[in-house]
Amino acid sequence: MWIADNWKDYEVIDTSSGEKLERWADYMLVRPDPQVIWNTEKKHMGWKKFNARYNRSNKGGGEWDFRNLPEEWTINYKELTFHLKPFSFKHTGLFPEQAANWDWFYELIKNADRPIKVLNLFAYTGGATVSAAKAGAAVTHVDAAKGMVQWAKENAASSGLADAPIRWLVDDCGKFVDRELRRGNSYDAIIMDPPSYGRGPKGEIWKIEDCVYDLILRSAKLLSDKPLFFLINSYTTGLQPAVLSYMLHTAIDPLHDGYVEADEVGLPVKSNGLVLPCGASGRWVAK
Repeated sequence: MWIADNWKDYEVIDTSSGEKLERWADYMLVRPDPQVIWNTEKKHMGWKKFNARYNRSNKGGGEWDFRNLPEEWTINYKELTFHLKPFSFKHTGLFPEQAANWDWFYELIKNADRPIKVLNLFAYTGGATVSAAKAGAAVTHVDAAKGMVQWAKENAASSGLADAPIRWLVDDCGKFVDRELRRGNSYDAIIMDPPSYGRGPKGEIWKIEDCVYDLILRSAKLLSDKPLFFLINSYTTGLQPAVLSYMLHTAIDPLHDGYVEADEVGLPVKSNGLVLPCGASGRWVAK
């Protein structure tokens, strides 16, 4: 498992009964987590004296119980600064377990000794974008949600990257890939963080099990003649590491020489020293 264990401003303090108790800088949050199917005694005071808690509804969705939480605050990871705010469906605007991948490709980009162009698809609030840019890459950041792209711009500015070579695009990722193929453009590295389910502006349905492999095939054709890496993340239970590995192998091996690693990503839990699984990642790296 790839573990994001270099955080100072974030930690999973405890887990029990379908929930996790987290510290985000100075604030304690309790949020639901489907992986936490065990029941242990909730000894930490944060379970009762939290700043905010997201309560799931039996009818689907849920709502926040705010006690003492600002509308927005920041969190640091190494040289990066991220803006956080609680919004619908329990999220804060950052997936801290992805720091394990940020550290991995940061070193690849830093040690490449050449200019690296990165394409970040389904780029959300820009955690991967700012990490790649901080390493020296030129990044194309693509997300269909205008609000998420603006949020990512704020994260870049807070991280000292306001003038970095980042191209910000509000676009459908699949359609953007197809246009880039027609234009003959290429990238040295591709990062892909597709959602499990989504709808396009014209009602198009995205279901990851049905759509992701075709997108990987098309995106692989955008890799340059001297590619560096291809990273895909998944939070969908059905897409195990072995599935991500097989998709990358079959899509990229016919085009480039490289090797694939795939594993779960996780976060250490302070109370017991165990690791909370938080999805999976597949990594293709050029030889």
